[in-house]
Amino acid sequence: MNILVLPGDGIGPEITRATLQVLEAADRRFALGLRFETADIGFAALEASGTTLPDEVPKRARAADGILLGPIDHMAYPPRDQGGVNVSAAFRTGLDLFANIRPARTRPGVPHRGSDMDLVIVRECTEGMYPDRNMARGIGEFMPDPDMALSVRKITRRASTRIARVAFELARRRRRRVTTVHKANNFVMTDGLFLEAVRAVAGDYPDVEASEIIVDAMAAHLVRDAGRFDVICTSNFHGDILSDLASELAGGLGLAGAINANDERCAAQAQHGSAPDIAGRGIANPTSLILSASMMLAFLGEKRRLASYSTAARAVETAIDRTLAETHERTPDLGGNSTTETFATAVVRALESTPT
Repeated sequence: MNILVLPGDGIGPEITRATLQVLEAADRRFALGLRFETADIGFAALEASGTTLPDEVPKRARAADGILLGPIDHMAYPPRDQGGVNVSAAFRTGLDLFANIRPARTRPGVPHRGSDMDLVIVRECTEGMYPDRNMARGIGEFMPDPDMALSVRKITRRASTRIARVAFELARRRRRRVTTVHKANNFVMTDGLFLEAVRAVAGDYPDVEASEIIVDAMAAHLVRDAGRFDVICTSNFHGDILSDLASELAGGLGLAGAINANDERCAAQAQHGSAPDIAGRGIANPTSLILSASMMLAFLGEKRRLASYSTAARAVETAIDRTLAETHERTPDLGGNSTTETFATAVVRALESTPT
């Protein structure tokens, strides 16, 4: 399997190195046959080639079996016409990685807020209230005059239907419950269309319990009792906000893995940003990207029917839990004294001794 590695900005290169250390250990133990190739994106690419996303990178991504995408600092990029392409958005739309899968799970011994939880937010991420990805040409945000700003939201039946199907298929492998989050009481046509499409898909899954909650109520329910939820299906903007909330309640964004996927391709990407304030200090927590890489292995195991990849994915997650359970092995953000490198070494040690 060929994995394209894109270290990104800020702490990206540090946590990417740590993640590769774990992936290489998994490769050795489970004979996965992983091969890694690296390309620059973000500020490194901008300096070298005048753009944060050189043309050859998406081409190489399409040819790869998996993608390891480090954090990016797109808020600090120059305008798009000066080379500042939002790499994450470009991958999601250009490669049609429409499903952003974001688990939020409390972990043994790790402090969290509120109830224990084990849920997954399934977020459509190629359209919605995002001006950079809802128009064929130009962007969906504009100013008719200096004192007026307008934004266009796009919701399609096709995108809503396919993200719903991902959610219900995932629920069948979990606890068979899907909660659809919306704001159709106000966004009558757009969220109304999303809800209509999800309901139609739900009819194909009589074995899965389906429910619906308005987005503001959902935020309150997550704080009150996140443990009641299994799979949450929602549109782009709602999912972006709720996944950060759920992950923070579960222990922090530094513990939250994520993938962007379609039926054929998967990019592993940490939920958090590039944290430029701590870049280069060797204290960044690599857990999120390591867990994202584990999800990528699980995706490949399922899609390619490779039991060794599925086993490796479970072993990596178990190794993370075992490492985090030891306070002294944690990075400073979780009250420990490990560096990024020593934390990765501890995960590798746990992985090598984890029963399968």
